[in-house]
Amino acid sequence: MIALLLAAALARPPAATAGLSQIDGAVEEAIGRGELPGAVVLVGRGDRILFRKAYGSRTVLPVREPMTLDTVFDVASLTKPVATATSVMILVERGSVALADPVVKYLSEFGAGGGDRERVTVGELLTHRAGLAADDPIELYTGTKEEIFSRKYRLPLESPAGARFRYSDAGYEVLGELVGKVAGMPLDEFAEKNVFEPLGMTDTHFRPLATSRFLGERMGLTDASRTPLSRIAPTERRDDRWLRGEVHDPRAFAVGGVAGHAGLFSTADDLSRYCRMILAGGRLGKTRILSPLGVEAMTRPRFFGDESLRALGWDVATAYSRNRGDLFPPGSFGHTGFTGTSLWLDPSSGTYVVFLSSRLHPDGKGDVGRLRGIVSTIAAAAIGDDTRRAARRLSARLPIRREVLAGVDVLAADGFRQLAGKRIGLVTNATGRARDGRSTIEVLASEEARKAGVKLVRLFSPEHGILSDSEAKVEDQVDPTTRLPIRSLYGEERRPRAGDVEGLDALVFDVQDVGARFYTYIATLRSVLEEAAKARVPVVVLDRPDPIRGSVVEGPLADADRLSFTVPHTIPVRYGMTPGELALLYDKELRLGGHVKVVRLSGWARGLWYDETGLEWVNPSPNMRSPAEATLYPGIGLLETTNLSVGRGTDTPFEVIGAPWLDGGRLTAVLSARRIPGIVFTPIHFRPAASTYAGERCGGVRFTVTDRDALVPVTLGIEIAVALRDLYPADWKREKF
Repeated sequence: MIALLLAAALARPPAATAGLSQIDGAVEEAIGRGELPGAVVLVGRGDRILFRKAYGSRTVLPVREPMTLDTVFDVASLTKPVATATSVMILVERGSVALADPVVKYLSEFGAGGGDRERVTVGELLTHRAGLAADDPIELYTGTKEEIFSRKYRLPLESPAGARFRYSDAGYEVLGELVGKVAGMPLDEFAEKNVFEPLGMTDTHFRPLATSRFLGERMGLTDASRTPLSRIAPTERRDDRWLRGEVHDPRAFAVGGVAGHAGLFSTADDLSRYCRMILAGGRLGKTRILSPLGVEAMTRPRFFGDESLRALGWDVATAYSRNRGDLFPPGSFGHTGFTGTSLWLDPSSGTYVVFLSSRLHPDGKGDVGRLRGIVSTIAAAAIGDDTRRAARRLSARLPIRREVLAGVDVLAADGFRQLAGKRIGLVTNATGRARDGRSTIEVLASEEARKAGVKLVRLFSPEHGILSDSEAKVEDQVDPTTRLPIRSLYGEERRPRAGDVEGLDALVFDVQDVGARFYTYIATLRSVLEEAAKARVPVVVLDRPDPIRGSVVEGPLADADRLSFTVPHTIPVRYGMTPGELALLYDKELRLGGHVKVVRLSGWARGLWYDETGLEWVNPSPNMRSPAEATLYPGIGLLETTNLSVGRGTDTPFEVIGAPWLDGGRLTAVLSARRIPGIVFTPIHFRPAASTYAGERCGGVRFTVTDRDALVPVTLGIEIAVALRDLYPADWKREKF
């Protein structure tokens, strides 16, 4: 999308640039008001520099020095997108990191604080939704770097993982450590080798005055100073010296000047090269840093239910995006830095704005918040040709904003009226979660529920257990918090026993399904309804969205004489219903007596994908780790009855298939020739750690969804099956397909 928008923008006549001269007055007036000592402003479009100018002074004290175009600035939080997020995305593209993976997979020590820390994902850190503090207490930053992070990792989360947006330096500090651990080299070295040096960003470094082993080796030197002190803009005075070439951020300073949230120094020209790379889909000239799809994933706006839109490392529309100005369209993106820096990039016109100042010099009182927005507005207004159509396409990338309330939230908001005065049992797992991050168990055992007369006395768990993390049969357990018994519905028996529902006034069901017929939670729902009907116990379903949209139905109806635990009813493969709607269908078609009540969703529309609801994604099972995998599952899951690995035991289940006898290149060529809408295919090799072909090297294909609205996953599964039949008539065992 980014590359297409840029190509369309640059196919039009060059933009008029006369209006950019108005930047002069805006910056000079701000300097006159004492808001900053000086600045460098650069505006570009595609490969053309439209405006590039230095203003005012680089230093005021102890002596005044004029600002120059090659001044090096402490760019503060521009470190987050330019160094840290870009490095993470490079590792994602290499298959070394997955956005949906828990951070503890790569940094086990991150979970030392317990609680939800083990659930925090890499993607949540990138979008500031990990539940971490904005900043960890400065008192922790004494001793060695290892000692500092050991203290930080023992802190509890301030809010449940994924529950809300809170801009967090602490989260990006963790990402910096994650890059170092996975890459086997510190963040500064990795970014230098994989981003800055390939792009020709010769003045962009952490610790610009430190000896550079990397640059020294390339230049044949042993003591190479990176940047002349005279070109660096100072910030404030600290410990009786001016901070010049030393990072201003006290936490980055405490860990040696290299951190995931701050510490980078750069120039306007270098950042121009970086912006051009991003807007060109990851390439600058012949040098590729990221793939087009990697840039698309990095810059795609994400909406999480509040009023904040973030991308991976980028700001889109939050309280921090004042530097967008008034005219750049929704869907453009950027970032600011505390020291007085900012970037803003608009794919619809191919325009970018670099604003660099050291507003903290000399007394820490400068303020460029308003000026950064004015400069962006002037730059946007100077685009002389009509980019409205491209801007509308860019805005179409914005997720639909919804405030969807799950059934448990609606129940609580209604004062638990439907369960008032009742002894209840609850069928749930990790997906039973309210918007505030509490589990449904916690909600129904809360003081508010007890005051309404709700008495939670028994728990039931479906396949994968109460925590949704088991791959084997699940034994009966005891909930460690409530001390209530947990009856497994995926052990020796897969339905409640007669005695399990005795003494209950109602049985509550709150489990998130994935919208595919062979996912077993809907079989559990049917068995719960049947056994409750026998005991004449009402069932209350706390509804949840169909994560792959309730407006689409795909695939044939199941045969009535071939029903099983993975085919529980005569419904299509992709059935387009919520759990509550499916429960009502079961009740009617199985003639269960009408004892089903549904606490319906609030704010949900049938055409919404899960990530458009604002609800937190919680893995419903160990191998269903993202909405993207749920989207592919109705098609790829069809193949699981054959001798094919569908990626279980890898970092991307249902996003890959393979087998030792499969040639990924051949299969990719056949599938690509079919021009299947909404998806691209890449040949790969992988070695599953578990499940089919565990430990064996498999040739295979990776699936990347490019347009989920156009993709028809059941048809995709059939297309793959036909290709496998034709290519491997002897090797592919399809008797149960």
